[in-house]
Amino acid sequence: MTMLSSKQALSLKQSGVRWLWLAALVFILDIGSKLLVMSTMEYGWPNRIELLPFFNLLYVHNYGAAFSFLSDAGGWQRWLFTAIALAVCSLLVFWMRRSPVSNRLANSAYALIIGGALGNLFDRLYHGFVVDFLDFYVGTHHWPAFNIADVAICTGAGLIILEGFLADKKKQPVNR
Repeated sequence: MTMLSSKQALSLKQSGVRWLWLAALVFILDIGSKLLVMSTMEYGWPNRIELLPFFNLLYVHNYGAAFSFLSDAGGWQRWLFTAIALAVCSLLVFWMRRSPVSNRLANSAYALIIGGALGNLFDRLYHGFVVDFLDFYVGTHHWPAFNIADVAICTGAGLIILEGFLADKKKQPVNR
């Protein structure tokens, strides 16, 4: 990861915050898809739309986090996940501010995570739950339903891991 020291200041035009357009795009796509699902589908399993032998559209509510973690915790988890989302987004914007705009991989990863986190945060604050609707399965074994925000967050996390491997490779001396 290419980061500048705290003594080196980047203008906003030179910093990774220029990649926040990607976060806005993810947010819009996520909220738009959720509004479409909520306005056109009925809630729950019997109302699923079978599209492929391994994929359904299924409108469900998630009161927890990934894989419905803490979904039955009584409500306090909503505020915990809100605080975590705000903290993570703040940290990622801080890192983007210190990263040059040319650091495409890291900045796009951060933006994907920010856009996804804000999409799910909006749901939590507005609805009290996150809208999920993508249902992949094999036979009778279903992956927990998820949404566009979750895809963006996982993709961003994967890009951060990839960027870490690529950065380590650049640091290794070439033996000849």
